[in-house]
Amino acid sequence: MKTPGLYNVLNLRKPVSHITFLIFSLLVTFIIGITGKYGTPRGTFSIGILIMLFVQLEVFIYLGTRLFADLNFDRSPGEITRIVLFRFLIFLAGCLAFSMVLFILLQYAGFWIKGEDLSMVVNNFIHYSIRIWFKSTIAGLSFGAIIFIIMLWQASLKREQKLREEKLIFQNETLKNQVNPHFLFNSLNTLSALIVTQPEVAEEFIHRLSSIYRYILENSSKDKVPLRVELSFIEDYFYLHQIRDDGKIELGIRVDETDNSEILPVSLQILVENSIKHNKATRESPLKILIYIENNHVIVKNNLQKMAAQLNSTQTGLKNLAQRVNLITGKVLIVEETNTDFIVKIPLL
Repeated sequence: MKTPGLYNVLNLRKPVSHITFLIFSLLVTFIIGITGKYGTPRGTFSIGILIMLFVQLEVFIYLGTRLFADLNFDRSPGEITRIVLFRFLIFLAGCLAFSMVLFILLQYAGFWIKGEDLSMVVNNFIHYSIRIWFKSTIAGLSFGAIIFIIMLWQASLKREQKLREEKLIFQNETLKNQVNPHFLFNSLNTLSALIVTQPEVAEEFIHRLSSIYRYILENSSKDKVPLRVELSFIEDYFYLHQIRDDGKIELGIRVDETDNSEILPVSLQILVENSIKHNKATRESPLKILIYIENNHVIVKNNLQKMAAQLNSTQTGLKNLAQRVNLITGKVLIVEETNTDFIVKIPLL
């Protein structure tokens, strides 16, 4: 599963992280100075070492963020392994190349300040300074890796907490949308009429109504359900509207029954309900809703027949669904509107 929002969490770091890197670099530079490591005279504070450490940490964390924070774990283990190894090699090569260039530039600066022959910088690096550069770079990479892992862990915890919060919101909104006075009133009103005129249909109506509520209660807290199960739920849900609206709404489902894909629970119902809520439907101009699969997405499409007076709506259901899609799949809910159609694409799991 992709870690959506992780890049933002890592890349938009708070100033305190930069300050922490600076303090750490100052501390290490001081220790190197008093121990005389890397050829530094004891008690000497080296600006070059400080710059080297601080800039390396900043760049290493930035490169790690760019390369690893947008990984998509919806692939096979083999594909994920190849991608991680390839990106790690790019990361390692990039860090080493940057570190070497920075080190040599600092050497040039040091030679220039001391008035020494600048032509000796490269020769000095190859025969003497390369060991110092390699040790300092490995130390920077090691510390940077530890920091990056900690940041990934913290970002993951924040993401999981946000996902739990979104789940609770979704469950609450789903139940509110279904167990509301209008839905119950319309369903019970229809049922009351059917009991008198068509008792057999009334019995089927009750069965479908109970199936809808059972499905919502059992699955609204889950991350995914089989697509065929969700479609069966949609057929029950549409049946109630079909009885109530008597030919004003048409539903077409073009999905292979053997398809083993999975989808977010109750997601299709939200879209079907959205279509019915915001479009007019008559026997002469029925509302036509079509559900099909295309490019690893489930498409819910309806002909656009906007009501003259649109109902006041915050579109909380659609917004909440988009947030859940992004949190769970790392992908976006695609919403398109043309002159004739309203289309929503949900990524399959």
